[in-house]
Amino acid sequence: MSQFWSPIVHDLEPYVPGEQPKVANLVKLNTNENPYGPSPKVIAAIQQAADDSLRLYPDPDSSKLKRTLADYYHVKCENVFVGNGSDEVLAHIFNALFQHQSPLLFPDITYSFYPVYCKLYQIDYQTIALGDDLSIDVQDYNQPNGGIIFPNPNAPTGRVLALTEIEALLNFNQDSVVVIDEAYIDFGGESAIRLVDKYPNLLVTQTVSKSRSLAGIRLGFAIGHQDLIEALVRVKDSFNSYPLDSLATEAAIAAFDDQAYFEQTCQKIMASRDDVVTGLSQLGFEIIPSTANFIFAKHHQHNAEELASGLRQQGVIVRHFKQDRIKQFLRITIGTDAENQQLLSVLKQLV
Repeated sequence: MSQFWSPIVHDLEPYVPGEQPKVANLVKLNTNENPYGPSPKVIAAIQQAADDSLRLYPDPDSSKLKRTLADYYHVKCENVFVGNGSDEVLAHIFNALFQHQSPLLFPDITYSFYPVYCKLYQIDYQTIALGDDLSIDVQDYNQPNGGIIFPNPNAPTGRVLALTEIEALLNFNQDSVVVIDEAYIDFGGESAIRLVDKYPNLLVTQTVSKSRSLAGIRLGFAIGHQDLIEALVRVKDSFNSYPLDSLATEAAIAAFDDQAYFEQTCQKIMASRDDVVTGLSQLGFEIIPSTANFIFAKHHQHNAEELASGLRQQGVIVRHFKQDRIKQFLRITIGTDAENQQLLSVLKQLV
């Protein structure tokens, strides 16, 4: 530790992202990336935008992209905020919207960046235990709080809450912000964006990394009441008033303009997810019901860490977590049909 670090830095335990191995020919099923490339229209848009105009600063308001998102989700531009990936958007949310006089609430098993942000922004938090089936019970959040946040579908479990449950949560929590993190919603869930006009304390975040196959451009967004968006803009403009580059903006716009490609790839992933669930079940795995582009599974007769190691030795990488309640589970990204078949073939040998 450096003597020049601030007290906050000394106490930080940074988020550890999924491994990005440099070894060729691996079946990479550990970071929930889309197995299919972006729409050809996205590539064309990037190529067209890569011209002499890159000498200029991008639009600080990202107005063209905001209009695209507003039209797509049937909201106003004033309801849209954009940033460099949903993680940056979440960072601004933690900084701008969560109150400090009461603890922030989120599940005990969820996206592990949340406690990191709490430490960084000195926010007290309380984790709410998932049920024995790893589900969220919204009644558990009916208590004083400085905000509520969780992914829907939850990560790493893949379980989804119906909109009726989210609306019940909003009805008994009207005095603090509720953030629904929808990174995986397009793989079979129903977005809470349709509720933002009704609930001024609701903020929904999404990303183009998963269902739009654009993890490489780092672009996320939030949709909510204008007052919430204004708070995020104030923080953003005090940090970086040019958050999105021109190429990323054009790529995202093109991705939302190609609805047919988006629907096609999402359907392929959902169909493959069903096939992998069937294959794992036949091998004796217990699988948590998933509405994401990954599944969460364990085998009662085999140690998860050993299975992950055995898969890796044969060129297949999955994610294993060491948290006590889930240390016997593997999180497995849905890949191409060929990748999924290789996963199942190796597991058949191991179990």
